[in-house]
Amino acid sequence: MTFHTDTLTAELSRAEEDFRRRTPQSADALTRASRVLPGGNTRSSLWTAPYPLSITGGEGCRITDADGHTYFDFLGEFTAGIYGHTCPSLEQAVTAAHRAGFGLSSHTPYEVALAEELAARFPSIDLLRFTNSGTEANLMALTAARLVTGRKRIVVFAGGYHGGVLTFGNGNAPVNVPFDFAVLPYNDAEAAAREFAASGDRIAAVLVEPMQGAGGCVVGSAEFLQTLRDLCDDSGAWLIFDEVQTARMAPGGAQERLGITPDMTTLGKIFGGGLAFGAFGGRQSVMARFDPAHPDPIPHAGTFNNNRLTMAAGLEAVRNHLTPEALAALYERGEAFRAALNERFAANGGAFHVTGMGSIMNIHGKGEDAALRLDRLRLLHFRMMERGYYFAARGLIALSFPVGETEMTGFLDALDAVLIAGR
Repeated sequence: MTFHTDTLTAELSRAEEDFRRRTPQSADALTRASRVLPGGNTRSSLWTAPYPLSITGGEGCRITDADGHTYFDFLGEFTAGIYGHTCPSLEQAVTAAHRAGFGLSSHTPYEVALAEELAARFPSIDLLRFTNSGTEANLMALTAARLVTGRKRIVVFAGGYHGGVLTFGNGNAPVNVPFDFAVLPYNDAEAAAREFAASGDRIAAVLVEPMQGAGGCVVGSAEFLQTLRDLCDDSGAWLIFDEVQTARMAPGGAQERLGITPDMTTLGKIFGGGLAFGAFGGRQSVMARFDPAHPDPIPHAGTFNNNRLTMAAGLEAVRNHLTPEALAALYERGEAFRAALNERFAANGGAFHVTGMGSIMNIHGKGEDAALRLDRLRLLHFRMMERGYYFAARGLIALSFPVGETEMTGFLDALDAVLIAGR
């Protein structure tokens, strides 16, 4: 195998054919799914050519495909699966909530306890509301900013992803909600200053990820994020941190590490304890409009916003798994792993590099030719799967708690073998 330009096409074709030979049951699963789902798919981010694996089970940090192959999972459900694929205490929490009754048609104690835990972690959150996803959380945060400030313009950033209808990987996507978006370059403080100079009195909010996850794990500089804080302070706009992914970086999320407090924070993924979850919160003065007894309340409904199963799982997760010690250890493990990956890539031709923060990172192909970069990454992805190591086809890696030194050493050894073969 080689990553050299002159033979890459042939090697990639061989790798794809090897994949097809190894995974016929995954191909059959897609054929069946295509009869009832468009393209056999109901979650676009999972699609990869020639077809995605059909995963039939998992335990800890291992997953098994329909053909019986087992992989070490270095994707962690696109950052949501921080607990691994089995967790007895989360199972017990959900079971206990189910046995005591679910869908109880009113308020329950679980939601209050979970809200107390989250508000205590994030200095930016006095009050919060639950949703069913990070997408919903971001939509409600933006809606609140527009209604309360009386302004309409929203500043976002190219490469940003804030949910299925708030995606800016290639500008303002056609599926996005019809808000007035200013799509600016990420990490460009001067561009943000120019936008505020021109439109500051029309800007309701800035929505930003401290690290762009789906955008390739691009980390926001402290200078850039502090500039956004200052611009919002000067103009009366709201600074909203999307911490749906980065909340795992510390008990108080990336904002704790940065020392920058936004006006609102949106959450998701890990705080549902393996179930669908979202939340948005902010200062008392910001969130008070969601009080149904307010003279001019902002309505926010959702049958499953406070469902007992998610609330119970989230409470167990926050109290007993997402501890300061566990999050700090996972952060340091990720930092060390990313450094080791970059060392391997640099020592073996420099065809790739890795960006990220803590336990979330992304492998990128290097070079000026975009198609060549993507082909190299596809080849790497195929060959690492052959050796039993799984990450996203786009290069995303998200470590879970069960991924330890043994699994990371195995990944690095397999990577060495792939890279040496590609010289």
